[in-house]
Amino acid sequence: MSSVLRSFLNATNYRSPLLRTLVPTVAAAFAIQGAVAVPSIIAQTERFYDLSGSLTYLSCTALSLYLPVLRARATSGTAHLPWPSIWKSLQGKSLAQGGFWDWRQLVLSAAVSIWATRLGTYLFSRITSDNGQDSRFEKIRTSPSKFSVAFFAQATWVSLVLLPVTALNALPPATFAAIPFLTPGTVAGISLWLFGFMFEVTADRQKSQWMKEKREKKHSEDFLTRGLWSKSRHPNYFGEITMWVGLATTAGSILASGVGQTALGWSGSPSARLGALALVGASPAFTTFLLTKVSGIPLSENKYDERYGKRKDYQEWKKNTPVLIPRLS
Repeated sequence: MSSVLRSFLNATNYRSPLLRTLVPTVAAAFAIQGAVAVPSIIAQTERFYDLSGSLTYLSCTALSLYLPVLRARATSGTAHLPWPSIWKSLQGKSLAQGGFWDWRQLVLSAAVSIWATRLGTYLFSRITSDNGQDSRFEKIRTSPSKFSVAFFAQATWVSLVLLPVTALNALPPATFAAIPFLTPGTVAGISLWLFGFMFEVTADRQKSQWMKEKREKKHSEDFLTRGLWSKSRHPNYFGEITMWVGLATTAGSILASGVGQTALGWSGSPSARLGALALVGASPAFTTFLLTKVSGIPLSENKYDERYGKRKDYQEWKKNTPVLIPRLS
């Protein structure tokens, strides 16, 4: 192991296992965004903004997963300690046997990676088809200070939203030996993530198909009111919020348990358990805040209100279609 890596591990070797993983992961998020911000600001282009967000999610997820492994190898005193195997980890084997992680750590990390890859490629494809421009950046791409804030905000977004996965990956391997393979929180959380992911994917595909058909002049509709878009004005955002609620549910059920509290070095008191839930709950809460109050729904609603606000069919659609949570009928 290189001296630079050893120095880095020593410098971040906090007493708290959470901080040992959280601090380097957050630092990585800001470093990556800073590295992308500089050329983007110089070129005054937002072409790689969303793609860099996905790259940051992927990098930070991998870092949070492998940092405990690196620390275990650094402190083992054994140069030939094997790198962990995903398959052997799923079998519950120790690091010496080729395993290391709990299956929940792997599943949540994979869930974020799948989501980030899909969203990043989808948004990059969309901005490429729009000549590399995004209407969100019209007034800020020429201002270095304002444009840099956008990258700073994206690093903050990644750091906060990734908290359930970062916190779960920070727990020592021995923590999970005392936790059943399946728990109600695990089942509920992963089920919510799957539902939210499929909901968002379906909504995005319906919109992409609608836009394709419009370009091919197969319809002359100005706004989408079919499929999931007849149940909610923003079904993609509903799906995204549901996904992060699912990940927070799974991670929170472990961190707030007696075993999780001991692993964190927390007291296990009601306030400490609530603190664990608040830690992971910051992820869906921040996602909901961004999508409903900042950059998601407000921007979309204002744009469509300006264009079609006086039209009766648009007013009817807004009146009869919930803004976020889909209607059941």
